[in-house]
Amino acid sequence: MLRIVDTRSGHLVGIPSVRRHLLSICVHLPGGDAGIGLMDLRALLAGDVLARTAELHGLQSRTFLTGPDLPQEQAEALGRAMSALGIYPPADAGVHRPNGTLCAAADVHVCAYGTAAQDAVGGVRIEVGEVGPASTEGGVADRAHLLAPGLMDAVTPEGTDPLAVRLLVLGHPYRTPVTVTGTALEEARRALRDWRQLVADWAQEPSRPIPTDVLRDARDVLADDLGVPAVLETLADVATRADVPAGAKFETFAFLDRVLGLDLAREVGHQHRAAP
Repeated sequence: MLRIVDTRSGHLVGIPSVRRHLLSICVHLPGGDAGIGLMDLRALLAGDVLARTAELHGLQSRTFLTGPDLPQEQAEALGRAMSALGIYPPADAGVHRPNGTLCAAADVHVCAYGTAAQDAVGGVRIEVGEVGPASTEGGVADRAHLLAPGLMDAVTPEGTDPLAVRLLVLGHPYRTPVTVTGTALEEARRALRDWRQLVADWAQEPSRPIPTDVLRDARDVLADDLGVPAVLETLADVATRADVPAGAKFETFAFLDRVLGLDLAREVGHQHRAAP
């Protein structure tokens, strides 16, 4: 069973099984004049990872989005940012109403830290930590960085793969703050490039089963409060293990990328086997 920490109680709570009903996830974006920013994109990312994890564990899920009635320009910018970060589009979206209810019956409610989201409704509530570019004081930028057509350009300089931002954020537990610095983003970009190259190389070798211990441990940490950083550490370890065949490394990376959403197989087929 998947378990996640309910922000209201601070305790791990089991997420219902599909044998009972469809798992419903609602991501809450702030209403009023707060605007939409990087923290809200992180909430959407957390909902995306939760849905992917549920599917990996054999559960069906459906994600909804509730938020303010955005101007068309901002709504389009939000859609582009979600697509760039590999976030699956929600099944449905609605305008935020304080007493209201597109997501009232959801099993899990996901929101950015400090967002006033329908405390009266049932289900598990999780809050993601702050995230933003480094401010002049060296801290995390606040929600004043509103979503605009140029938001992704501000986070990902020209030529940078937006999925490097996804990797950077996923490298931290979803509740902890993340500061997007140039150095951290470059490290994530290099790691993503290196992993994709390795996956392309391994894909040229015969397929082998994922090591049992790796599969078991990855499933366990994901089921325990979305332990994605531990999964990334597992991949880094598998990549260097001499006892794991190349074909097994490929299958491991491809399988866990179903949750990570980093397009790790992007370079497969874009190279030729070296001549003997």
